[in-house]
Amino acid sequence: MHDIRLIRDNPGAFDAALARRGVPAIAGQLVSMDENWRTLAQELQAALATRNESSKAIGAAKVRKDEVEAGRLMAEVGSLKDRIPTLEADERGALAALNEALATIPNLADQAVPQGADENDNALVHQHGNIRNFGFEPKEHDAIGAPLGLDFETAQKVSGARFVYLRGGIARLSRALGQFMLDLHTGEFGYQEVAPPVLVRDEALFGTGQLPKFAEDQFRTTDGRWLIPTAEVSLTNIVREKILADIDLPMRFTALTPCFRSEAGAAGRDTRGMIRQHQFDKVELVSITRPEDSDDEHERMTACAEAVLDKLELPYRRMLLCTGDMGFTARKTFDLEVWLPGQQRYREISSCSNCGDFQARRMNARYRPDGEKGTRFVHTLNGSGLAVGRALVAVIENYQEEDGSVRVPTVLKPYMGGVTRISAQ
Repeated sequence: MHDIRLIRDNPGAFDAALARRGVPAIAGQLVSMDENWRTLAQELQAALATRNESSKAIGAAKVRKDEVEAGRLMAEVGSLKDRIPTLEADERGALAALNEALATIPNLADQAVPQGADENDNALVHQHGNIRNFGFEPKEHDAIGAPLGLDFETAQKVSGARFVYLRGGIARLSRALGQFMLDLHTGEFGYQEVAPPVLVRDEALFGTGQLPKFAEDQFRTTDGRWLIPTAEVSLTNIVREKILADIDLPMRFTALTPCFRSEAGAAGRDTRGMIRQHQFDKVELVSITRPEDSDDEHERMTACAEAVLDKLELPYRRMLLCTGDMGFTARKTFDLEVWLPGQQRYREISSCSNCGDFQARRMNARYRPDGEKGTRFVHTLNGSGLAVGRALVAVIENYQEEDGSVRVPTVLKPYMGGVTRISAQ
């Protein structure tokens, strides 16, 4: 959500920043809507003040036995009683229209974000790990997964496309990945583990930016709640409508949850395998910080996600997303892409975003700096640390053997009860 006062003070700069994200100029329209609302608000306040003053004056006129003045004032109050409800409705409507327009505008990109149209214009930051020389033709995970416990066929019968059963050793490997990530982020990096709700209200999805613009990408229940597309929603909304103490910042949360996405905009993309599912597990990282600390926190969060890949010994690279590839709420995003030998390319496994105060304004999440009477909006950050399903895909493909078995990464062996290799069931 944007501050209309900043738009009003410098509409040209706002439009120029939006142009970097491919959004047409809109500042003039917003300023006009704001002026209309403020005019109505002033008229309403003036009418209320006049009604109150006239009501008091009626009593004084009657004390003076000035029935003519009392009658005039009573007529004036009567006309205001008819006019004020209309003014109130107009003022509410104008404010709602302004807020609705502001709610559909994406965050402004940080100056460090490269200009670009899509993923082809993203910038490589660094690359880690060695790509394995297999000595045989590596296969994609869905080509070798069935004997190991990846059951797409049964899931298709039970739930339809973009679902999977994990069975046997593969199910245990997936569980091991999630537990390893949680233990790493809580034990080594100081995130607080949270077991959050996976059903949320409209306000929660609005706060993190999924509503109103991306409703079709979500699953909604019959009672009006929403299944979370990511634990970012539940975790970030912990601070909604709160005023935090300076000493409490930064706040860092992590959660392992199922996530649900309709993939409405992904028709025909990644229809095979586990890359793009309607239901998947993910370990999410969320940070709540002071504004001056959010850039450093962004680097820290991304490094925490990278540590998972380092310890799993998976080759990956960090990409700085361009203006055309960033998410709606982000002002700067790093993507981590893991190497998938079956596909012979890097695929996204984590996005770590600094949202600045964009989400905080939507949630009214503030803090009071030490020594100050006023409050400021916090900055919010979120990132995958990691997507468990895609991490499982990466392990299957990078640790596959010619006989179709999959070796267990060293760091996961303590979670696997002595199992060092997953073979056909």
